[in-house]
Amino acid sequence: MIAMKQTIATLIAITAASPALAASKPFFSLKNTDFVVMLGFLVFIGILFYFKVPTLIGGMLDKRAEGIKSELDEARALREEAQTLLASYERKQKEVQEQADRIVAHAKTEAAEAAEQAKADLKVSIARRLQAAEDQIASAEANAVKEVRDRAVSVAVAVAKDVVAKQMTAEQGGQLIDDAISEVEAKLH
Repeated sequence: MIAMKQTIATLIAITAASPALAASKPFFSLKNTDFVVMLGFLVFIGILFYFKVPTLIGGMLDKRAEGIKSELDEARALREEAQTLLASYERKQKEVQEQADRIVAHAKTEAAEAAEQAKADLKVSIARRLQAAEDQIASAEANAVKEVRDRAVSVAVAVAKDVVAKQMTAEQGGQLIDDAISEVEAKLH
């Protein structure tokens, strides 16, 4: 309604200020082209109002405004949802980063503990190997001493045999055998 009043006021202002008033022919004559154009324009405006074109245009504009408003509301809702999702993903990223930091710290702790355990195991292994080497050395030393003794006994027996064989007679040899047999009998009974 306000738009219609503004349109009528505009038309009156146009006709009042038209240069047709200054023309030599009367303004309200069909021979005056300005008057004919103005009449055609007013008829055109009247037809538009008769068929309620301004109301239809206003309705379409209102409908378009409602559509834009609903799109804006939907866009606002989508933006809020996107912000919520972004906040959620940022929170999840922070949680994952914290979890990764905890895993790295735990892995470092385990690695340090494993290194300490490996050092301790290495010390025990070295001590065991040193002990085994010392035992082997002692065993080899004992075997060497035994071999030297055995060899010394063998040499001594061989030398004694040679000495006894050279100095002993058959009677002395028989006497020694009899003494050894009687000594063995005494020890066995």
